[in-house]
Amino acid sequence: MERILKSARESGSLNLSNRSLSEVPGEVYNNLDTGSLDDKWWEGVDLQKLILAHNNLEVLREDLRNLSSLVVLNISHNQLSSVPAAIGDLPLLKSLDVSFNQIKFIPEEVGLATALVKVDFSNNCLTELPASLGRCLNLSELKASNNNISRLPDELAGCCKLSKFDLEGNKLVLLPENMFTSWTLLTELNAAKNQLTTIPASIGALSKLVRMDLHQNKITSIPSSIKGCSSLAEFYMGNNLLSTIPDDIGMLSKLGTLDLHSNQMKEYPVGACKLKLSFLDLSNNALSGLPPELGTMTTLRKLLLSGNPMRALRSSLVSGPTSTLMKYLRSRLSSEEEASGSRATPTKVDQISAARRLSVSSKELNLSGLGVPNVPPAAWETSDVVKLDLSKNLIEDLPNELSLCSSLQALILSNNKIKKWPGMVVSSLPSLTSLKLDNNPLAEISPTDLESLSKLEILDLSGNASSLSEPSVVSSLPQLQELYLRRMKLQEFPIGLVQLKHLRILNLSQNNLTTIPEGIKDFSALIELDLSDNNITRLPAELGLLEPSLQVLKLDGNPLRSIRRTVLERGTKAVLSYLKEKLPSN
Repeated sequence: MERILKSARESGSLNLSNRSLSEVPGEVYNNLDTGSLDDKWWEGVDLQKLILAHNNLEVLREDLRNLSSLVVLNISHNQLSSVPAAIGDLPLLKSLDVSFNQIKFIPEEVGLATALVKVDFSNNCLTELPASLGRCLNLSELKASNNNISRLPDELAGCCKLSKFDLEGNKLVLLPENMFTSWTLLTELNAAKNQLTTIPASIGALSKLVRMDLHQNKITSIPSSIKGCSSLAEFYMGNNLLSTIPDDIGMLSKLGTLDLHSNQMKEYPVGACKLKLSFLDLSNNALSGLPPELGTMTTLRKLLLSGNPMRALRSSLVSGPTSTLMKYLRSRLSSEEEASGSRATPTKVDQISAARRLSVSSKELNLSGLGVPNVPPAAWETSDVVKLDLSKNLIEDLPNELSLCSSLQALILSNNKIKKWPGMVVSSLPSLTSLKLDNNPLAEISPTDLESLSKLEILDLSGNASSLSEPSVVSSLPQLQELYLRRMKLQEFPIGLVQLKHLRILNLSQNNLTTIPEGIKDFSALIELDLSDNNITRLPAELGLLEPSLQVLKLDGNPLRSIRRTVLERGTKAVLSYLKEKLPSN
């Protein structure tokens, strides 16, 4: 023990986990001060990290306040029944983990530790959360799953930087409206296995929400304001009391997983057929049929329908491959809908004029799908445009006049005929942060082509297989946050992209990848990784190390053999946890 304490005096970090301790050594409370003048005591540092997990501790003394430099405190997996009020006397504490104890009450003094960023109260006996947590303005992650909490204090709305909130397995009957209007940075919400009956209308304020799990509650409806959750990728509503879902849910363009199993739905709304889902679970409902429009959801890879009284569909279709069912549904679409393009359409001049009028207030000019071979002058004649959409045209070159668009932040050139990198124009756009050039016959892009785009945050080069002989070329874009390289015929994972420290979304779907390197663990900022439709047979355990940040992992269309299908169907968190458990223990 003395050797460990000596090392901690030098490093400021003390790990006493898994030592069957029944009490904390007295030296710890004294900030590792033994009173000895040996061992160069003057070179010692204050304790900053204290790990006491997996012991038999029943009491944590108030002397904890002596550790005023403590930043990380982990006392999980013990037998504590209370937490000392001295927690509030730790002004630098950022991470507090008291999970898996027998704690019935958290003292209000915890709110005095205003530097807290991560708090884990899960798997205890709590009936409420301290209202004082609302003072912790930097709190970004709060876990309190598997307790007996029946209500949330209104003061929690003060935690305006909260990004992850886990309340699974409690006794909540409602989620307060005011909290969602304050938690606009929330990316992950888990309130599964509670007693909720409604979803607040204010849920629409969560535009950054990526994952929401509300399964196994008593929720009867989803508010139409759900359309405001524009970043939502995974939505779990199984085991509730839903009879339908709103058409507005069809506006969630990023939603890939929708779990509605074990509800009371009698129909699937046509509006929800606009979604681009890859996984849809409608099993154990009261569906007698499906709308033919569902067949237009070409992204859907897995549709579960068992346990429904399907009368409008043959049992062989219900239990057979999803692709066969989707093909059948498409065949049932009315000829009127398939021929929807038969009506007269406005002239191109009319469309451009209408787009210009709309751009006056929105600052967004949409000239998409006009079929024009040249960029219309309206593109640079419209002042203060911040977003210009020229996709789905026949454009081969960009005119120099586009350089006049000094306010332009987003330029969409998808699905055109551009062969040469438009360097002269894009390099002269000082505000440009988003550039989409997917599905163009682009020639190879050189590193020098990208040097002038240091502010670029979003880049889409999908479908331009010959444009990037070496994908790591884009590593010269220091601010890049989203990178889309679909259908690029990539044979190897571009590990060089790890230099992009701000990369949050990486889409490598529809390539020829066969393996994922262990170095994937270094992509620590990723929140979304799309590896669907490749030839990947196994995933490295190191991928599980991204579990704290990675919220969406898409793996459909790969011949994976290293992970059971049941694990894959449970979603991103289940896959990452499974992989993390496969890591060799140190």
